[in-house]
Amino acid sequence: MSAAPATHPGAEATWMFREAAQAADVVGAQLAANRGPLATLAADLRRRPPAFVATCARGSSDHAATFGKALIETRLGLVTASVSPSVGSVYGVRQQLGDALFIAISQSGRSPDLLLNAEAAREAGARVVALVNVADSPLAALADVVVPLHAGPERSVAATKSYLASLSALLQLVSAWDAEPALADALDALPDALRAAWNCDWAPAREGLRQARNLFVLGRGPGLGAAQELALKFKETCGLHAEAYSAAEVRHGPMALVGAGFPVLMLAQPDDTGPGTRALADELRARGASVWLTDAGGDADLPLPAAPHPAFAPLLQVQAFYRMANALSLARGFDPDMPPHLNKVTETI
Repeated sequence: MSAAPATHPGAEATWMFREAAQAADVVGAQLAANRGPLATLAADLRRRPPAFVATCARGSSDHAATFGKALIETRLGLVTASVSPSVGSVYGVRQQLGDALFIAISQSGRSPDLLLNAEAAREAGARVVALVNVADSPLAALADVVVPLHAGPERSVAATKSYLASLSALLQLVSAWDAEPALADALDALPDALRAAWNCDWAPAREGLRQARNLFVLGRGPGLGAAQELALKFKETCGLHAEAYSAAEVRHGPMALVGAGFPVLMLAQPDDTGPGTRALADELRARGASVWLTDAGGDADLPLPAAPHPAFAPLLQVQAFYRMANALSLARGFDPDMPPHLNKVTETI
């Protein structure tokens, strides 16, 4: 793994940098604080298994839900679907959520559409679990079980540590629910793995994207939510139009845009999808695309530490990316803490 990257002048002074740098400590404290409550919830879920899982979130929190979907479906074999908040808040249609586990994910716990859907889910007979950073929020008051993210205040508009805290909370929930020791035992190593990821040098992508106007971010399986998060942060902090796709779905149309010089950032997972992603990277390079592949190992374009467990890879990818994105934002003349036209708390209906 490369030495710690040189940062853009002033990069360490941003709130985005300082808050993202706290993620490892946040996750360590969160895992300790939530161990007992999540063990109790997991025991109840094993005793009374839900028929399916529904998630409800927006923005970065919805990208965390994408990760949760992959995690729950691949480890528990339980169908997991994203509920559109607008179905309840705009169209007024009550979903048939009896016997479901309804997971609402939010930083503030205040958005009206999320509150309406959580209340409707509870009335329909679902068990409502809130993963929320503000533990005394209106969303928390509606939930049957509250899982605090313990991320602390975030001053940068761009969410960083709270996003990673959402992913670690989902990991801890699924590891307790699955009762499979490998994932649970590996969780203790997650904070140190995040610290190692923070020190990875992604300067090649930072320099290569300084003048870019568009790019694809590709992931698959548990890494799709990470690809979505990276694409959002490129737009939000760098003024860079980025679109996230599954490394499988990109072949169904979007590939037509990839030609000479087209930038593509690819997230390789240390699981059965990894070989296909690496083969796709080779194919895109053969077309002349500018490809940066994230992977563990010395030959990766964008290096990462080896993940203590394959399910951790998306967290390490995102943590390394946040440092690079902060510097890229400044290099492109933006303030990563204050994206234009955005507020820290977005309340939608």
